[in-house]
Amino acid sequence: MGEGPDEAAAEAVNEIRLRGRLAGAPQARELPSGAEIVTWRVIVPRDPTDLPARPDGRRVTTVDTLDCSAWRAGIRRQVLRWRPGDIVEVEGPVHRRFYRSGGLPVSRHEIVARHAKRVAKAAD
Repeated sequence: MGEGPDEAAAEAVNEIRLRGRLAGAPQARELPSGAEIVTWRVIVPRDPTDLPARPDGRRVTTVDTLDCSAWRAGIRRQVLRWRPGDIVEVEGPVHRRFYRSGGLPVSRHEIVARHAKRVAKAAD
């Protein structure tokens, strides 16, 4: 027989763990709803062996820049102390957020931090 909603949900997992370099200063803002949010980006290098080689055999190192957000007060305070270049670790689910920008509907995916920590400070 087919799976019911409870069985399908039991198999589903939406949990990401990133470790990378903080791309820029975290940004705090208040939404029109009154909720406070802190957003930032984490730069994560891709494994070069996952990419096709160039005709000359070399592999180009590329990165992904991933959006993250914090809604919980404790995590917001912690993240606001981070500085660009810090090595950070973020864990949480991926959410698709919808909002309006310039009068148009927009969406984006982001990691919503349930846990976040600075692993190493940026070199001076």
